[in-house]
Amino acid sequence: MKNGEVICGDNLEVMRSLPAESIDLIYADPPFFSQREYSVVWGDQQEKRSFSDVWKDGLNGYLTWMNPRLAECKRLLKKTGSLYLHCDWHAGHYLKVELDKIFGYHNFLNQIIWCYRTGGQTKRMFGRKHDFVFCYGKSAQDTKTQKDKRRKTKFNVQKEKSYLTGQLKHLAKNKTFTDEWGDYQMIRFSKTDIKLYKDERGYFTLVNGRDCWWDIDAVGRTSKERIGYATQKPEALLERIILASSDEGDVVGDFFCGGGTTPAVAQRLNRQYIACDSNPAAVSVTRDRLIAQAEQLRVDEQTGKSFAVPDFTLEHWGVYEAHELSKMPPKTFRAFVLKCFGANGKSEDAGVHAYKNAIPVWVGSPNPKERVGAADVKAFANAVRKTARYKNANLREGIMLAWAFRADAKQAAEQLRKLEEVDFHFIRLDLTRIDSQNFRKDVAKLAAKYADYASFLTFVSPPQVEVGVRHLGRRIYKFDAGDTIPMNAGAKIANVQWDFKYNGRRFRSTEGYSFAREKDGRARLWAQYEFARAGKHRVACRVQDDKGGEGFWKGEVEVS
Repeated sequence: MKNGEVICGDNLEVMRSLPAESIDLIYADPPFFSQREYSVVWGDQQEKRSFSDVWKDGLNGYLTWMNPRLAECKRLLKKTGSLYLHCDWHAGHYLKVELDKIFGYHNFLNQIIWCYRTGGQTKRMFGRKHDFVFCYGKSAQDTKTQKDKRRKTKFNVQKEKSYLTGQLKHLAKNKTFTDEWGDYQMIRFSKTDIKLYKDERGYFTLVNGRDCWWDIDAVGRTSKERIGYATQKPEALLERIILASSDEGDVVGDFFCGGGTTPAVAQRLNRQYIACDSNPAAVSVTRDRLIAQAEQLRVDEQTGKSFAVPDFTLEHWGVYEAHELSKMPPKTFRAFVLKCFGANGKSEDAGVHAYKNAIPVWVGSPNPKERVGAADVKAFANAVRKTARYKNANLREGIMLAWAFRADAKQAAEQLRKLEEVDFHFIRLDLTRIDSQNFRKDVAKLAAKYADYASFLTFVSPPQVEVGVRHLGRRIYKFDAGDTIPMNAGAKIANVQWDFKYNGRRFRSTEGYSFAREKDGRARLWAQYEFARAGKHRVACRVQDDKGGEGFWKGEVEVS
């Protein structure tokens, strides 16, 4: 059973593809307009493109980038749904104004203050130790009358254990009151009156009694949750939000998912989820985190029976690995390529696969190693000559799409072009590589309208992963992927993950080995590991480059 979906791609394009009013809760933790180089987060050129380049126009550029994404959040939310936007002092107040415009001022619910204790002090000002979380409902109150104050947004009251019970010894004579939440006594703590409730499990207070959350710590360096992602948020924070604004089975969305805290918590709390990030390395770490959790057995509190956490699907939008496309059946591959190329006109002519603006189009094999030759060129030229469009409309062009062309194919196409000077019945063929800029011309038109699409459609190859193994003593070994070769032009290694308990079926990073960094922020290409016992062990390594390629290595080590 699948209850989640993880998507690698531009979040605006992904959101625009989803049906309206299909999500119950959206948590958004976008970049905070800190104007830092976001490439240091993952060491990824795509992230640098997505963020740093956008900020060159300052705050206006940032808000222009955020505005359509916030509008899509509103469209996607159900009428009872809510948005939690996480930000800080850099642009929080400006985002509040944009949210008021998009959702309506009357649909504002909360400005939650998340206070955290982290290191660092200054003599120039008070420490900046809190974030904002703006909460808006899709239809928080009746917009027809503007007078109906009844909230329509889903909200679940949460209890939290009270540590103030010691105060009751001195307040035994206090009266007991009752409200809709149960029996309570009023106690005074730190000059504040607090309602202290009691049920069969003990004393508790209500989380909804305050919008300042000081009881949730940030993810510290020694936290078990820590994966190394620079802006990672604690699971307790997402748990409170998800429990408050969704029920079991509801759909939770996070389109800036980073290291995957939101989908991990949603999965654990039996919610469905859609998680998206444009960075392949971030998606890989998220996938690894969810796999680790999905493989754990959970126990039903009522029945005592164990059950597996539901699994999830993974999709890539805009960045496609050539070796994965090669696994497609020829017809499926052809349809995919034609759609990407914008050739939507179906063909009834033999030897012609489609038409683009009345021009015949032909698509080669899904196998990147299979090159188009002169015989293919001549066969397509003859097919074009037999079409009604050639005979009746004087159309003399054709386009061949393939991964690669042999030299004799290019010579045959050039001979056809030369016929233009001597023969009216010539055919001019354009030989276009699928991974070329010419193939992506239609995407470039989108890029002119939406800057985010500048590198939307990209075909990548996996790195060639090479791993050296060295015995350091006892059961300690060092594994080095430093000789790995990125196969995409200009690519650099963005991340290396290690599985020292590989089961031969599914990769799952060993804890602490999914996102290791050197002091300068670069990906650590090596790992040192002590095996628990001697004997034969299977080890796997997964490497991502900053162009979206991902390579894989597996091997066996005889541990002594």
